[in-house]
Amino acid sequence: MDITQTPSPNFNMRKHKLDMLVLHYTGMATGEEALERMCDPAAEVSAHYMVWEDGRITQLVDEDKRAWHAGVASWQGQQDLNSRSIGIEIVNGGHDFPLPDGGLPPYPRPQIHALLDLVHDILGRHDIPATRILGHSDIAPLRKQDPGEHFPWERLARAGISLWPEFDGTTKEIIGKGLERGTSGSSVWRLQTMLSEIGYGFDVTDIYGETCEKVITAFQRRWLPEHVTGQADLNTLRRIGVIHALFTA
Repeated sequence: MDITQTPSPNFNMRKHKLDMLVLHYTGMATGEEALERMCDPAAEVSAHYMVWEDGRITQLVDEDKRAWHAGVASWQGQQDLNSRSIGIEIVNGGHDFPLPDGGLPPYPRPQIHALLDLVHDILGRHDIPATRILGHSDIAPLRKQDPGEHFPWERLARAGISLWPEFDGTTKEIIGKGLERGTSGSSVWRLQTMLSEIGYGFDVTDIYGETCEKVITAFQRRWLPEHVTGQADLNTLRRIGVIHALFTA
């Protein structure tokens, strides 16, 4: 695996055990611009690695150091995720630089193959559970969209990284009907409790407002990428039930 070194000054010492991996897209026009920003002291952002479209890998921060990639985030009740994680930036314009037809730019095959090799290498050095291999939108659902609904999580699962359970029509419905923004009551409280128990960080209420919609959207980007609406229809509720059972087993 070809890894070049471009040290960033934007790091400090870890305060917690390393047991997470967080994937991002760069969300900039070019990889060169993203690399320059992560090496700029004034930007105060960085990552441990960046994976280019052609499969090249650049390391910016040593794994034993705390890179500044997660920002304000939480997962399973924990904060300071920079101290707990390795951050990987994947060169991709994402939602900020869509294709001319409005679609999201793809992740090229050489890039995904290099990412798989890198993650396998990292997992060989660190004990990181599959439930803690996450996207930025998982740990910061109210403000982040990356690595986006176009990121191939299912491909990672087939490579033995992360999770992608079988979703089928026989899945037991946890909630009897679909929910949408404006709904309130015990069904909404139960829905939000399940999302919180999976790991999403937000204040649980019995109101399906803007916050709930953003968390549902983040869930769909990860687990129902062909249907990102922010609405908890029956298919979304079924998948929440499956993931909840998987993450809380």
